[in-house]
Amino acid sequence: FVYIQKGLYYMKSKRIQRLVLSAVMLGMAAVLSMIKVFELPLGGAVTPLSMLPICILSIRYGVKWGLFSAFVFALIQLGMGLGELMTFGMTVKIWTGCLVFDFLLPFTLLGLSGIFRRSGTAGIIGGITLALILRFLCHFISGSVFFGTWCPDGWNIYLYSFCYNGSYMLPELVFTLIGAVILFKAPQTGKLLTGGQS
Repeated sequence: FVYIQKGLYYMKSKRIQRLVLSAVMLGMAAVLSMIKVFELPLGGAVTPLSMLPICILSIRYGVKWGLFSAFVFALIQLGMGLGELMTFGMTVKIWTGCLVFDFLLPFTLLGLSGIFRRSGTAGIIGGITLALILRFLCHFISGSVFFGTWCPDGWNIYLYSFCYNGSYMLPELVFTLIGAVILFKAPQTGKLLTGGQS
């Protein structure tokens, strides 16, 4: 009976630890996303590692929890960007498409960062790269399908969307990977990335 009690206490304590860490990481990601290194006129910006805390949650606790946390982050991003989104004067169809492909889907896909988490540094790099490429593809689709009217004259719409979204997603990918590798390699923080793996 004592062992059962200790086991239940341990499980409860781990659950609380995961919820607290997730709340801290979500808050950190939200704050970092408000700091813009540079911002583009139709949305999209380079931020100081705003996606890394969400990636860490997926790497530490797995894809299932990572997707849940990333979806919460997507809702936070939607709430923070809703005011600006309403100023674009879009139709309901375009607004809905933007809602899905610029907010809900791309940020939720960050939860896939931990998909290769058991493969060490290479797995972390691979998982984060996959997640951010999928996020880029969502923005690329949005730019090609829903933001075509903003394409400059003489530009191919797909090339424009690729260049526009790549101009901030590539730096975001590079900065996130560098940050993740540094944290993973450092003894003081390496456990934070992998401590929840079993």
